Parts: sequence; structure tokens; C-alpha cells
Amino acid sequence: MGMSTGGPGGSMSEINVTPLVDVMLVLLIIFMVTAPLLTQGVDVDLPQADAPPLDMDSEDQLILSIDKDLNFFINDSSFTSEEMPEKLAAIAKANPGQPIFLQADGDVPYREVARLLGAAKIAGFPRVGMVFAPEEG
Repeated sequence: MGMSTGGPGGSMSEINVTPLVDVMLVLLIIFMVTAPLLTQGVDVDLPQADAPPLDMDSEDQLILSIDKDLNFFINDSSFTSEEMPEKLAAIAKANPGQPIFLQADGDVPYREVARLLGAAKIAGFPRVGMVFAPEEG
């Protein structure tokens, strides 16, 4: 069974799909490798509560996080508890009126959460939102 060339001097009417399949497989592998790298963030076990969701669609949102090991984060950047007040003051000065969101692991002592809330208020952030997971059930 040979391949038909359309006769003598005729043009080939079949499409060679092998290069297309090769390109698609390479793209599939690239996406499979890069997709897990696109997820970023701080691993925080949020407490659950029954409340309406916050509008967090803004691209320039500021998220303060505390994980269970008492590591402090501004978005994805890690800071010590001593560095947080000066970093927050600099951000508040550059972006007056910007709301911030605080997410803390459920095992973090309330004292640490209150300390970070106080630092945010002293820095000049007028609105601080608490982030938590919705209750299941």
C-alpha cells in the first residue's frame, strides 16, 4: 500500500500531520511542567467562619500572612516581626488608603495576630480585612 501522489505531475492532496502532533506534544509537556510552578503563596491553614466573601479581585492587593511557625509575610516576601512595622509604614506611605488583608494560620496565638493588626493600623492602613476559609457543611 503506497502513498498516492495524485498521478504523474499532480500535487499531493494529503496533509502530513506528524509535525503538528510533534508540536502539540511538546506544548503539552511544557504546560505540564510549568503549571505547578505557577501556584505561589504562603501555606496557611485558615480558620473557618460563616461570613460573606470579601472582594479580593484587585491585582495590587496586599496580603499579610502569619504561618504556624510564626513567619511573617507581605504577599510572598518573608520578613521578621521586627521588620514588619517599618515595611508596612513604607508601603502605607507609598499607597495611602490601600486596604490590606490579614490571613493567619488557625494555630497562631491571638497575641501575634493582634500585634500585626496593630502594626498595620499604626503604619497608616485605614482598612484591614481578615481572611478565613468558609465553613464546610
